[in-house]
Amino acid sequence: MATATQAKPNPIQELKQIGQSLWLDNIRRQLISSGELARLRDEGLTGVTSNPTIFEKAVSGSTDYDEAMVQLVREKKKPAEMLWELMVEDIQAAADTFRPVYDKTKGKDGFVSIEVAPTLANNTRGTIRMAEDLRERCRRPNVMVKIPATKEGLPAIFDQISKGHNINITLIFAVERYAEVVEAYLAGLEKLHKDGGDLSQVASVASFFVSRVDTKVDKILAEKAGQ
Repeated sequence: MATATQAKPNPIQELKQIGQSLWLDNIRRQLISSGELARLRDEGLTGVTSNPTIFEKAVSGSTDYDEAMVQLVREKKKPAEMLWELMVEDIQAAADTFRPVYDKTKGKDGFVSIEVAPTLANNTRGTIRMAEDLRERCRRPNVMVKIPATKEGLPAIFDQISKGHNINITLIFAVERYAEVVEAYLAGLEKLHKDGGDLSQVASVASFFVSRVDTKVDKILAEKAGQ
């Protein structure tokens, strides 16, 4: 007697059903070129986030970039220039992969994030300049530039939101700083509205580092369990 096989639930789809978007915190060229990223998108993944550390590991830990690096060396690019060239290329390709999600959700999801250089964390003007440069180089509507939630980053957050740019505000570790981020975000929206901008096209993200809190709490729980 034949029995029907019950399909296993798809965790990604279950998250989507409760209104939760799932983004991949990783990127490398082979993930894109192999079609794996597109497959994950088709399963329900709706975005990608990245940072310079992720790219450094991708470049140094694989042969994915060897051919491109040879060409950049021939062009006499400096190491830092080479890294950002490779990063922008990957971000563009990933953004193209998630463009269908961006279009389907009318700009509410399907984003890919690229972070400004960590050396600019305490440099407001430098952060703004690099955010504008990355946006110009990537030239994809579904690219979010990541700006750190440092004291110096707050004015940059206001600046970018007031111009109608989508940003991913990262390195939030405290509720107090999150409140300051919200204030900068709302002030930027008010300026954008005052200047006649379209608020409905702003779809920014605040990234609270829950994993760091989990790590700290896990240690405390382990200590208490041993008492």
